[in-house]
Amino acid sequence: MLGLFNTLSLGARALQANQLGVEVTGQNLANSSNAAYARQQVVLSTSTPTPTSLGMQGTGVQVSSIQQVRDALLDGQVRDESSVGGYWNSQQSALESAQGQLGEFLNLNSSSPDSQGLSDEINNLFNSFQSLATSPTSTSDRQDVVNQAQTLAQGFNQVSQQLSSLNDSLNTSVTNNVTSANQLLSQIAELNGQIANATASGGNANDLNDTREQDLENLAKLVKIQTTTNANGTVNVSIGGTQLVSGKQALDTLQAYDPGNGQLQVRTATGGTPLTLSGGSIQGTIDARDGALQTLRSNLDTLASSLISQVNGIYSTGYDLNGNTGGTLFTGTNAATIAVNSSLQTDPSLVQAAGVSGATGDNSVALQLAQLGSQSIAGLNNQTFSDAFASQVGAFGFALSNANAEVTNHSSVASMLQNQRDSVSGVSIEEEVANLITFQQAYSASSKIITTVDQMLQTVVSLKN
Repeated sequence: MLGLFNTLSLGARALQANQLGVEVTGQNLANSSNAAYARQQVVLSTSTPTPTSLGMQGTGVQVSSIQQVRDALLDGQVRDESSVGGYWNSQQSALESAQGQLGEFLNLNSSSPDSQGLSDEINNLFNSFQSLATSPTSTSDRQDVVNQAQTLAQGFNQVSQQLSSLNDSLNTSVTNNVTSANQLLSQIAELNGQIANATASGGNANDLNDTREQDLENLAKLVKIQTTTNANGTVNVSIGGTQLVSGKQALDTLQAYDPGNGQLQVRTATGGTPLTLSGGSIQGTIDARDGALQTLRSNLDTLASSLISQVNGIYSTGYDLNGNTGGTLFTGTNAATIAVNSSLQTDPSLVQAAGVSGATGDNSVALQLAQLGSQSIAGLNNQTFSDAFASQVGAFGFALSNANAEVTNHSSVASMLQNQRDSVSGVSIEEEVANLITFQQAYSASSKIITTVDQMLQTVVSLKN
């Protein structure tokens, strides 16, 4: 038999085990609203039995460990989806910024029927040519041509400037996100060291694991990562096929750099290895900048360049009211530099509308310019100026619509994965309260064992008297 003193020890171990159960349950309840927390549970096992004349006799219960309830596969899936979400959310944000800044100029979701975008300004220019062709000697119609040309040129300038500013802000975003990613890499390496130390001393690092997992998921939002877990509980982190964290050591960091075209990319800071990022908000920002927004910038430059060359090609053959020829209506080469010939802004009589010198009532050049607005231009994929612009705006709208759809899809998948993980690792208040009652009652029962043994010992002691 165990004897009274061994039975007393049995009761003490039971008290300690159930007290620890209450403490861990309290920890779970305290973190029930903490999204980064994975619930913990006390793992109880039968303590080592004692051989007796009747055979092996149990000695009660002992605590084997405090385990954290996590599913590594689900954690990995959540991190991967975080990268997807970071990618599409950053694309959506960049394109929505462009929509907000350029809507007035591109007629995107315009709420005002009186708003004038580039499409209207293009049509207004060719309409002014038509009015001049009707009244080729009219000074007011010549002034209107100058005014409409100037309005259109300023519209191109403003769109180009806005897109350039947005490009700069996206470069800044890449730099800031790289800084954030480096901070997280450093924190992960530091947490790896703390976890390794805790594991080496025979303890657990459950709360440190929670913090590291949160850092890993925050890093995954910025850039897609690959992870491997070591035997001592540390995690190695690679980005774009390059390992940056090995256990407690940070091997390298990220760096935003200019490859020579002003469009920041990402490489390793020490190794200088350009990284191919396949997800995360950094790559989403880069792809939005170099994709839909760069395409819009290039197409607007092409449109402005074609307008300048086509209009000037016809206009330069005409004659003004003074018999002069060879001038140009537009100067510049693209959307950023297009402008109206400065001489016309002070003297509209210099507008070259006639096809014959000295024939002030001739309208042949003005008429050709008016007809140019409805002609297909080879350099614009055989589209008119208005149709080409509409196609450019439509392509931009499609890119934004696609980003919106992908963000919606991501939200659904992320929500499903989070629900699955919560069912495994999340804290259920009802379940924890039930566990609390169970441990409380077991604790009371264990104390009853000790009380009973104490009374028995007193009886034994009284027998000796």
